[in-house]
Amino acid sequence: MSDAVLIDRFLEMMAAERGAARNTLAAYRRDLEQAAELVRGALGDADASDLRQLMVGYRSLAASSAARKLSALRQFFAFLLDEGDRTDNPALDIARPATQRPLPRLLTHEDVERLFAQAGEEAGGEAAPGQAVRMLLLLELLYGSGLRASELVSLPRRAIAGGREFLIIRGKGDKERLVPLSERARDAIERWLPLLAEGSPWLFPSGRSHLSRVRLFQMLRELAARSGIDPAAISPHVLRHAFATHLLEGGADLRALQLMLGHADIATTEIYTHVDSRRLVELVNRRHPLARMGAGDSRPAGVDLDGPSS
Repeated sequence: MSDAVLIDRFLEMMAAERGAARNTLAAYRRDLEQAAELVRGALGDADASDLRQLMVGYRSLAASSAARKLSALRQFFAFLLDEGDRTDNPALDIARPATQRPLPRLLTHEDVERLFAQAGEEAGGEAAPGQAVRMLLLLELLYGSGLRASELVSLPRRAIAGGREFLIIRGKGDKERLVPLSERARDAIERWLPLLAEGSPWLFPSGRSHLSRVRLFQMLRELAARSGIDPAAISPHVLRHAFATHLLEGGADLRALQLMLGHADIATTEIYTHVDSRRLVELVNRRHPLARMGAGDSRPAGVDLDGPSS
């Protein structure tokens, strides 16, 4: 069977069974078709030696690009193995190029407090401008719920119906997840809803559609400037990062954070674990079972090795 047919079958499976997005499918097609041109013979018949030689040709690429191409090959051969077209997955024998995820810019607790103080002041009073109330709610949802910019601006009006304490978000890969809705955010919603135009399907309408990500970015930087913070240090993703980092600093569970952020792979969530080492030491000293043992006593608290006395 030709490589073209195998690649088409693989992409059909990725779309139908895994719900891969159009851009993802296009990237897989490019990577696999390029590999089919470069490898000796047919890609579907390649062995580990062929793939190692192929990866040598990718050394001029960024490590992240080479790793993506190897990931495409691993999934392609895993598909062929599942389909009975091969008896092995030669790509599993290839070492993944070392990559380093870039850490987003940090935002301190003090910076967050200044942003909220400014937004709260501008949205204060019964006759506050609608734009100021909207900005306060946007800020509450970015930092208080950790939404992606695209998820936030495209929230449907019905997403906040019924006074629920959570939002149902449809994120990457068209997957749904629950995110928390704080009391502060619910209060801001109560102030914002009466200002919404009747019949608008969006929570944040703008023109004939919803607020754009570009405009959200601009509004945040304008707020940062009014708060005395360098606008270059602020973006929707920086606030999402602050949400995750500050939760972890407070002792949040990494798995729970993964669910709230909507990460398919917990390795993505782990980039947020660069918390202050002193906080980690304090957490161990306070929460670890050893912290409850008496000085000079190596036994866990509450355990009597000799059993009950007679």
